[in-house]
Amino acid sequence: MKAHSSTFNRRQAMLIVVAALGYFVDIYDLILFNIVKKPSLIALGVEKEALENTGILLFNMQMIGMLLGGLIWGITGDKKGRIRVLFGSIVMYSLANIANGFVQNVGQYALIRLIAGIGLAGELGAGITLISETMHKEYRGYGTMVVVTFGALGAVLASSVADSFNWKVAYFFGGGLGLALLALRVGTYESGMFAGMKDSGIKKGNFLSIFSDSKRAFRYINCILIGLPIWFVVGVLIALSETFAVALHVQGEVRVSQSVMYCYLGLSVGDVISGLLSQFLRSRKKVVLLYLVFSVLIILMYLFTTHISASVFYFFCFLLGAATGYWALFVTIASEQFGTNIRSTVTNTVPNFVRGAVVPITLGYKSLAPVLSPVYAALVIGSICLLLAFSAVFRVAETFGADLNYYETM
Repeated sequence: MKAHSSTFNRRQAMLIVVAALGYFVDIYDLILFNIVKKPSLIALGVEKEALENTGILLFNMQMIGMLLGGLIWGITGDKKGRIRVLFGSIVMYSLANIANGFVQNVGQYALIRLIAGIGLAGELGAGITLISETMHKEYRGYGTMVVVTFGALGAVLASSVADSFNWKVAYFFGGGLGLALLALRVGTYESGMFAGMKDSGIKKGNFLSIFSDSKRAFRYINCILIGLPIWFVVGVLIALSETFAVALHVQGEVRVSQSVMYCYLGLSVGDVISGLLSQFLRSRKKVVLLYLVFSVLIILMYLFTTHISASVFYFFCFLLGAATGYWALFVTIASEQFGTNIRSTVTNTVPNFVRGAVVPITLGYKSLAPVLSPVYAALVIGSICLLLAFSAVFRVAETFGADLNYYETM
C-alpha cells in the first residue's frame, strides 16, 4: 500500500473538522440525556419515587445501544469503509435526538435511547480510525487531539442549552446540529489503508478474531482497562456530584449540569495538554501514566476536602476533568495497537466497552455506598479502576510513530 504524505493538507484538515464536529454533537447528546432526564421524566408523568430507577433504566438502554453500536459500526467500518460509519452514525443519532423530543411515555423513551446509543457508538471510532490512517505517523496525535478536545466542548453546550430551554427544544437543537453536519460530507475521503484492502483478499472486521490469539486478546483487554478511570470520574464522581456535595458538606447549591460543564471544560484542557505532551515526549504511555498519577491526587482532594464553597467544588470538578483528559490518547493507543483489517472494529468497540463499564462501576458503587458511605465507596471503586489502568498501561506497547500499514493474521 502506498505511503501517506507527510504534509498536513486541506483534505486532512476537512476530515479533522468533520470528525471533531461529529464528536461535538455526539458528546452533546450523550451528556444532554443525563442533564435533562429528570425534568423530561417528570414531564412524562413519572412519579418522584420512581425517577431514579426509571433514569437508570433509560441510561442502561443507552449503554446497551452503545455496546451493540460499537460492534455494528466497528465491523461495518472494516468491511464497508470508515466514511460510511462516520456519516451513518451522525444520521442515526441526529434522528434519534429529534425523536426524543416527541416521546410520550417511558417505553418510547427507552427505545429511542437504545437507538441513540447505537448511533452514538460509531462517531468517535470512525473519526479516530480515519485520522490515524490518513495523517503522517509522526503527527496523527495532533489530529486526534483536536477531535477529542473540541468534541468535549459539546458537553458545555449541552449544559448551557439545557439550562436555557425546555428539554424538548434541547433535543431538537442537538438533532438539527447533527443533520447540518451532513453538508460537510463533500470534501471528505476514504482512508487509503482501507482502500488498499479492497482486492487483497484479507479477512476484515472479524470481532471474534481478536480472541483467537491470546496475545491479541490480552492487548485488547488492556486497551479497555486504560480508559476505566475516565468513566469512573464521569459516571460516579460527576454524575452523582449532588450526592457527594451533601456528604462533603459543601456550602451552597451544587447542580449536576454545572458539575458536568466544568468537568468537560477540564477534559478539553486536559486533552490539549496530553496531546501536546505526547508529541513533545514522543510517547503515549508516559503521558497516560502522568495523568493517572494526577488523577489519584485530584480524586483524593475531591473526596476528602470538606466544608468548601460550591465554587471551589466546581473547581475540583474542572480538575477531575483535566486529570482524566487523556481520552484522545486512550482511543489513539487502541487504534494503533491493531492491524488495518480490524482497526475500525477495535477503535469503535474499545471506547464503547469502557462507556458500558459505567454500569458495573455504578452498580458496584451503589452496593457499597450504604455500607461504607458515598465517599469511601467511591474510594474503593476508584482505586480498583486506577490500579487496573496503571497495570494495563505497562502491558501495552508504545505506539507513537508506529507504522499502521499492516494486517492482523486471522
